[in-house]
Amino acid sequence: TRLLAVTGVQTCALPIFYGLGAERLRQRGTAAHSTLTIDGADSSQVWSGFRVARRARPFDVETRVDSDALVASADVVLDCCDNFATRHAVNRACIKHRRALVSGAAIRFSGQLSVFDPRKENAPCYHCLFPENTEAEETRCAVMGVFAPLTGIIGSMQAAEALKFVSDVGTPAVGRLLLLDGLTLEWRSVKYSKDRNCPVCSVAEHQP
Repeated sequence: TRLLAVTGVQTCALPIFYGLGAERLRQRGTAAHSTLTIDGADSSQVWSGFRVARRARPFDVETRVDSDALVASADVVLDCCDNFATRHAVNRACIKHRRALVSGAAIRFSGQLSVFDPRKENAPCYHCLFPENTEAEETRCAVMGVFAPLTGIIGSMQAAEALKFVSDVGTPAVGRLLLLDGLTLEWRSVKYSKDRNCPVCSVAEHQP
């Protein structure tokens, strides 16, 4: 979020999903129990360099966040969560509102990044890459742990992809899954394509 704010992005909605204590969230440089609106023009300095607007909208962490409404108001969405249920919910909202989605994940010493753009013809969605109905074992970084610098690397890459979208420059990583080995710092790029039978993006194409 800091990278986006200092680059000139005017507003960022930042829902906090984790059931963590306020002190731990302060250590991570963000605010507890709030949807934060980052505003570089009218802001105050808090904790570790974040600029938080005065119109922060707090919510109870036990209350389900309306991802559909948040996505509808965004230009580009960055998915930084660590569970499939939330990722698929955000993906469906992005397909519905035709918003670009920059997805990043990190677990132990491995990281990954991919971009989904429903505005592009034949572009795959998150469900095409990771089908929701498959019985894949979910490993969450909150349980398994993660190499701390890895989250910074993946987060910076997500910020770069988001800035490319809003600036309309470069080539986004659509249809490519970028895999990072944190122990060797080697990247691999795996290409994938749209699932013509995808119940999320393929069905949406035929809806009025």
